[in-house]
Amino acid sequence: MALNDAPLGKASDYPDRYDPSLLFPVAREENRRRLGLEDGRWPWFGEDMWQAWEVSWLKPSGVPAVAWAEIRFPAASPAIVESKSLKLYLNSFNQTRFSSPEQVADTLVSDLSSACGAAVQVSMKSVDEAGAAPGRPTGFELIDDETVSDPVYEYAPDSLTAGTEVVTEQLCSHLLKSNCPVTGQPDWATLMISYTGPKLDRAGLLRYVVSFRQKQDFHEHCVETVFTDLMARCQPERLVVCARYTRRGGLDINPWRATEPGHEPGDRLVRQ
Repeated sequence: MALNDAPLGKASDYPDRYDPSLLFPVAREENRRRLGLEDGRWPWFGEDMWQAWEVSWLKPSGVPAVAWAEIRFPAASPAIVESKSLKLYLNSFNQTRFSSPEQVADTLVSDLSSACGAAVQVSMKSVDEAGAAPGRPTGFELIDDETVSDPVYEYAPDSLTAGTEVVTEQLCSHLLKSNCPVTGQPDWATLMISYTGPKLDRAGLLRYVVSFRQKQDFHEHCVETVFTDLMARCQPERLVVCARYTRRGGLDINPWRATEPGHEPGDRLVRQ
């Protein structure tokens, strides 16, 4: 389906009766072709971990229930799900009766897997449970105070350089900002980069992060762009790129891409 057919950026009714047809898939292929990647051969492992904070339905008695959900889309799925369509879909549970949280989770798994074309994982979480929320990802060094004499606000991959010393580092920046390609609304994130390879020039990396400030792209595409640029220009032996975006409309999206499987984005951050 064409992106201009998506509900994003348009006035919408907010149905409160279960309706899986509200989900709007967006193919990943076009963005990956822009990165020079074709034929399903992606140079990463990864997933898009969404946190949905506004999940509600009716118990069999008619009394409402609330929860939040952790939803994991595999990076190998043919499509992502447009975020406003997911919000509308979740709202459609509000006046629908389900026998249990497990039935809600099973419904989410079935519908979201069908929409994105791959197996999705869903975990239902109680809103009554406390959770960790650090400001900075544990073990990461912040680069935001590096000296950058000539910041630019248009995408500048040539800012990335590396030396000859091989190191293992975990770097982060709270300054990643991009804009929704449909509405132009700002999207804010903490970017995390873990790597082994030639030592990254931190000022150049910060300049690169800032250069996304006017870039129009989806969260998942921005992470794949960062991963692809770092691999092409700095040639690390091992690389993990993750972005923890702040929530919008009760949803936050946390994509990660890595040269090896098994990486998690860690605990949510305080501004999520």
